[in-house]
Amino acid sequence: MSNIDFDKLFAGFSNIKAGVIGDVMLDVYWWGHVERISPEAPVPIVALDKKEYRIGGAGNVALNLAALGAEVSVLTVMGADDNGASLTDLFNQHHINTGWLLLQPSRITTTKTRIISRNQQMMRLDAEITKELSVDDENALLEKVRQYIVTEKPQVIIFEDYNKGILTERVIKEVTAMCKQHGIITTVDPKRKNFFSYQNVDIFKPNLKEVKDGLNLLVEEVNLPTLNDIHLQLQKKLNHSISFITLSEKGVFYQDKTTSRIIPSHLRNIADVSGAGDTVIAVASLIYAATRRIDLMADVANIAGGLVCEEVGTVAINKNTLLRECKLLLK
Repeated sequence: MSNIDFDKLFAGFSNIKAGVIGDVMLDVYWWGHVERISPEAPVPIVALDKKEYRIGGAGNVALNLAALGAEVSVLTVMGADDNGASLTDLFNQHHINTGWLLLQPSRITTTKTRIISRNQQMMRLDAEITKELSVDDENALLEKVRQYIVTEKPQVIIFEDYNKGILTERVIKEVTAMCKQHGIITTVDPKRKNFFSYQNVDIFKPNLKEVKDGLNLLVEEVNLPTLNDIHLQLQKKLNHSISFITLSEKGVFYQDKTTSRIIPSHLRNIADVSGAGDTVIAVASLIYAATRRIDLMADVANIAGGLVCEEVGTVAINKNTLLRECKLLLK
């Protein structure tokens, strides 16, 4: 990696336009303290100290891209509700383009409210619709994507699937076809439901558990021959270009037509793994769009995934920290 000018590479992120299509969410945190049990029922009374709103789901991928300096747009359908308005405000605050968002009365904005006392989560309230988009909503979203592609001419579109109904088979198929037609890189972070709908994409990035579930595999030992075989099985079904599989504490694996490799994770103090997959797909997509180098993509994304696991809660990658670590570890 000694021939890479990381300062130049990272400075160039601002020239890259990326779209994120998928299930965005609003994460709400209610922090409070408990002093007594309710007289009405045997439950604690939480006295509310503060509320916090964060971007979640596919929005966290967009947040990571924005944190790295890319020009990022979210392509999705949200509810025409207060939570949708709050989420739109958060996107705008973080320089994420909301011009291609659809607010539809037919949906509600997926919202996860966590009630926390003494750093312990006591309850989570979920408000969501998980049924697939109606044909009218599919049509409206596909039209937005068409306009986005023609107007913005992005280099990459990321499919971020959380099984909340935005990424239907039709949306996946038609957006992939549009991207192929316009020479746009497609990368995918899949979920089980539409696992094999992502035909002909460039980069398919499941984690090992999702692959084992998707292919109904019992894998005891994670080694290169096993992973090579998994890539071939995936390719038979998906006809994609690159498999990029995260292996939790064991690192990452990638394979294309000519090369395959396992990159071990760097030793870190793991505090929280939530959101690491979002960071990995964001960084991988950006590096690949900038360089078309699969080895560099995997190396940098592997470092980024480890870095965000050192933080508690879902956090976006810090660009300067990632740059410093790349210079240190990828000599």
